Amino acid sequence: MRAEPAVSGSALGTPMSGHGGSSPTLEQIVRVAYERNFSDIHLGVGEEPRFRSRGDMILAGLDVTDGNTFRDWLREIMEPAQIDRFFQQKEYDGSFAFGFVRVRVNLLESLRGPAMVLRLIPQIIPTIEELNLPEVLKDLALRPKGMLLVTGPTGSGKSTTLAAVIDHINRTMKRHILTIEDPVEFVHQSRQSLIRQRELGTHTKYFKSALRAALREDPDVILVGEIRDQDTLTTAIEASQTGHLLLGTLHTNSAVRSVERMLGMYTPDEQEVVRRAVADSLLGVISQGLIKTVDGKRVSFHDVFINTDACKDYILQGKLDEIEAIMARSRFDGMITSNQYLANLVSARKVQADDALAASLRPGELAQTIRGRT
Repeated sequence: MRAEPAVSGSALGTPMSGHGGSSPTLEQIVRVAYERNFSDIHLGVGEEPRFRSRGDMILAGLDVTDGNTFRDWLREIMEPAQIDRFFQQKEYDGSFAFGFVRVRVNLLESLRGPAMVLRLIPQIIPTIEELNLPEVLKDLALRPKGMLLVTGPTGSGKSTTLAAVIDHINRTMKRHILTIEDPVEFVHQSRQSLIRQRELGTHTKYFKSALRAALREDPDVILVGEIRDQDTLTTAIEASQTGHLLLGTLHTNSAVRSVERMLGMYTPDEQEVVRRAVADSLLGVISQGLIKTVDGKRVSFHDVFINTDACKDYILQGKLDEIEAIMARSRFDGMITSNQYLANLVSARKVQADDALAASLRPGELAQTIRGRT
């Protein structure tokens, strides 16, 4: 991992001034973020540029951005037609590869004017071991069919986890992997497996139609960047039931709530059929979050649900509250609750108890566990 220099005063420093004292180029700003391991860059008209460093927003030490500078930055990463479309639609999602790093690009219109957020994407895909992910992910990746979900809030590393799983399959199995992403973030090279990556808006217009078409493209593994609606979920379930391993994400903060979210996409009169479909197709849910460590870095914590026969019965009965109790006592199946994971981090003195309690969905329960271990 690259060393991260300390940030004091201006995060950019004097070398970042542009030619003749003008504003730095976007590439120069991105290079500083890359060299200092910053995760995101926030730029907007009428605002001072900022970086995100280990979860915190820090000033870049540059002047307030004006409209001309912002448009110059857009021209570095977008075609004129894309820029025009953004100013018409007020939204844009995409990606761009500099020579040294790839970035995910999001543009928005705000009260002060247009703004952008750039998320830096590592060129080298980290392994499951390097990310300290649950080992059960390797077992689930071997399954010939079924649905595996990685969930968590924005910025929790879902895309990185899925990239590590895809990379593991790519290096160890002879499969055809098809991804449908918005946008493409990690770029994979075919190794043992054949990988084809498609980007929404560039290579296909709609998730649903791309996913439906994928069923006719002879894949073994299908990655859907995000399951956003009932149509996508229905097709994803169908794919996972017809001989495909389906990987996807949801914006939920626990494994059980992910199951609730899926069922909640359907009307009450559809629930019985959907519960059976989810019970039959779901392999497991890995929910994750990030928490600060005692040395100022960040570490992930996980909520791991494996859809065992006992869990399938509870899904069929709609008794989802019982699943978390099973998770808490099924370590041998690879399951763990987020509170158990957080308690282990506190016991290992990797995180402060107060930070763990703030991250917990059930802080009272976690506080009791921590007291019992001290």
